[in-house]
Amino acid sequence: MMKQALLRLFLFSCICSVAISAFAQDADENIIQINGVTMTADSLRAVPNVVVIVKGKNRGVESSEMGVFSIVAYKGDTLQFSEIGYRPKQFVIPRDIKGHYFSLIQLMTQDTFYLPETIIRPLPSREQFDYAFKHWNIPDDKYEIARRNTNSLMLRALAYSMPRDGRENQAAYQQIQSQNAVYYGQARPSNIFNPLAWGEFFEAWKRGDFRKKNKF
Repeated sequence: MMKQALLRLFLFSCICSVAISAFAQDADENIIQINGVTMTADSLRAVPNVVVIVKGKNRGVESSEMGVFSIVAYKGDTLQFSEIGYRPKQFVIPRDIKGHYFSLIQLMTQDTFYLPETIIRPLPSREQFDYAFKHWNIPDDKYEIARRNTNSLMLRALAYSMPRDGRENQAAYQQIQSQNAVYYGQARPSNIFNPLAWGEFFEAWKRGDFRKKNKF
């Protein structure tokens, strides 16, 4: 009984190994590399930056400036081509392709955009034009808004009104600490014996900076 069980287990393992190897070989046989180029359908010009995606696989590439691309997929997969200004295309890789390499020329058709009709009419009279030119409030475009926001006076006002960030506060605090470290262990100097400070005091006294000003 023990020998029969071992024989059955051995046969089962052999069958499983053969099936796995056959499945692996079949999967390898289905792998194919697609080398191609995307071109316009009317003039055969190269279409760059075309996104090529394997449908349902979340894998893809982008064609070069000359429209050349290369992608690896399985036989039977569907390739999706998309680019702004062109209609999306799909290509189903045939299952009966021989070998592992395939060349493809994908023609892209330009898509037509229809814009809504716009009618421009002049004002009925010169008086209405003068009134509109003087009183109409035309909103600024993005260029004018950007020019106003980057004005030197505006930037200077924003710089004075904006609070300091963490880096600036840290730099100011470290500067104060470095100034205080100069006088560690000694008294700070006093300007009471400074002749320049006394000179500024007498000049201010002569100008009348310390006089009481009448508030009324």
